[in-house]
Order: sequence, then structure tokens, then C-alpha cells
Amino acid sequence: MSLHAAAPALALLAEGDSDHHSLNPIITGGGALLILLILLFLTTRFNKDR
Repeated sequence: MSLHAAAPALALLAEGDSDHHSLNPIITGGGALLILLILLFLTTRFNKDR
């Protein structure tokens, strides 16, 4: 597929649908915080340098 043939399809994908609902920022941020806290716990729990 050439660039000229792919450009209109990519432009339609970039516009997106008007019905698209984005993720809730509170849930996204809370999930990221939870994952980081779990990684921090695992890092400090299994630290063998002591």
C-alpha cells in the first residue's frame, strides 16, 4: 500500500468518532498510582543489598 493510498484512511482514524468516550482520568491515575505503589513495595521488599 502506497503512502497516497494510506493517507485518507489514516486521516479518518485520526479524527476518531464523536461517540468515543475517553477513559476516566481518576480511574487511570488511580490505576497508575496503584501499579507504582506495588512496584515500590516489590522493589523495597526484595532488596538484597542490606
